[in-house]
Amino acid sequence: MSILSKNIELFKEKGKALDRNSIKAELDWICEKLEKNIERFGTSYPSACATNGKYRIKENDDWTNGFWTGMLWIAYEYSKKDIFKSIALKNIESFKDRLDKNFVVDHHDLGFLYSLSVVAGYKVTSDESFTPIIIQAADKLISRFHDKGNFIQAWGKLDDPDEYRLIIDSLLNLPLLFMATKLTGDQCYKHIAEQHFQQVTKTIIREDASTYHTFYFDPVTGEASYGATHQGYTNSSCWARGQAWAVLGLPMGFNYMLNHVDRKQYEKITNYFISKLSNGLVPYWDLTFTDEDNQPLDSSAMAIAACGLLEAQASNMYEGSASIARGMIQVLREQCTIKNDEDNEGILLHGVYAYAEGKGIDEPNLWGDYFYFEALYRMFNPTWATYW
Repeated sequence: MSILSKNIELFKEKGKALDRNSIKAELDWICEKLEKNIERFGTSYPSACATNGKYRIKENDDWTNGFWTGMLWIAYEYSKKDIFKSIALKNIESFKDRLDKNFVVDHHDLGFLYSLSVVAGYKVTSDESFTPIIIQAADKLISRFHDKGNFIQAWGKLDDPDEYRLIIDSLLNLPLLFMATKLTGDQCYKHIAEQHFQQVTKTIIREDASTYHTFYFDPVTGEASYGATHQGYTNSSCWARGQAWAVLGLPMGFNYMLNHVDRKQYEKITNYFISKLSNGLVPYWDLTFTDEDNQPLDSSAMAIAACGLLEAQASNMYEGSASIARGMIQVLREQCTIKNDEDNEGILLHGVYAYAEGKGIDEPNLWGDYFYFEALYRMFNPTWATYW
């Protein structure tokens, strides 16, 4: 039996233990954790990653703030407790202020920020006053689109040739543009999202279905140039979280565009991820590593991939996706959740933010916490309209 087949069977077997009562107990525990964290953070935000299990208190100034607000919205939808809605609405005020002041918004992560905060608020409350904020964020995002190259630039000044690149994370920022078209009827947002999506899938995915983290273009001609990493081990390795972004981002794009995604390519990408896990089934922070390398795990990559397989279920993009995702969440529940340490503010242990920078290694991080929560709620409420 191949490693891929073995891991798939292990996930399917593990998933049998995650019944509805277990999911509900996990959701209850997360909501209790969030209520406790609110006591310290109030209307401020946790930092991107924890240090010794503690998140720093920050203002709305990072690419990760939306994950916190997204958790509050899920907690409100699940529990109906007003405390979650109240703080989430206060957060939306700060997201509007951030745009109005043009404060740390010159990057592509506006989807991570505004889909999980303001779009979420719009979907939950139907408050039309959120619409202009969504459109303002979408306008800011498309301002980074290069006609020469057909992509949204990730970071840096738009005239900097050293920053003429996209990154795989960007797949999760595109739903903001599809939402803008839905709200306005203006096809420009959707058209840019589709062009960028196609450029990502043409360039950043290697022949073996592994992925680069980033891909550069020639600033003069707009032609595809070369792939590289920013947070992975090497330019030729496969950053685990990047591969997970593809596992989630491709079916998300398919469910918006329907006819622009190669199902066979998606199957290969997902197979690559599943076949490169540790013996404990949680990925190392880069998929090039094996159990002999003694490297940190990245639980957040698994949580993202689980959401991807649940997203793929809607369009039947991967056989057995729901049962595999259930097994992934059960593995995280058994190995990575923080239930025996009341002082730890995270939900998932064993995350990695940026290994080369020494940031958030073997610590909780906001996106790991968020996607674990999202995956559980997707399973608990299969008809839930996600915030993406």
